[in-house]
Amino acid sequence: VFGLSLVYFLTSTFKQEERTVRDRNLLQVQEHEQPIMWKVKFSSGNSSQLSNQCRNSVQGKLLITDELGYICERKDLLVNGCCNVNVPSTKLYSCDSCLPNGCCSVYEYCVSCCLQPNKQHLLERFLNRAAIAFQNLFMAVEDRFELCLAKCRTSSQSVQHENTYRDPIAKYCYGEYPPELLPV
Repeated sequence: VFGLSLVYFLTSTFKQEERTVRDRNLLQVQEHEQPIMWKVKFSSGNSSQLSNQCRNSVQGKLLITDELGYICERKDLLVNGCCNVNVPSTKLYSCDSCLPNGCCSVYEYCVSCCLQPNKQHLLERFLNRAAIAFQNLFMAVEDRFELCLAKCRTSSQSVQHENTYRDPIAKYCYGEYPPELLPV
């Protein structure tokens, strides 16, 4: 029993050290060696084949956005993770709940709108000017979908006074600038 306990202790200590080293390396600001992938590598098929897997926004209770830019109801999600494009309610690059400043009231619409090909220039400009505080987060993304997921999440840029949204309705933003501060 003592021997097994010692082996367990040593292996968990080494695993913890590996995680600490990996986390420390992630926190170091590194040059972005690979440019972001702006195009998805596979076609938007509706088959349930494993080779055509889609990543999606996962968390939505009612809506889901897949990495191709389609937004659909959760019930219309195919087994491969892609939205079923044959359903009339499925939309491509929809900005339904979004304002002209790039802030949206629904997270999934924010991601879908952000994935529009014409937003690539805006996202590149943002990445080039990302503050040091955000470099670790945004330099860790590997493609446009991951960037839009990260950009649309609420962050400290979406709040004022640390506890109030700048815009309580449109709090998911992909735009270059945060919403205007509300008057005090």
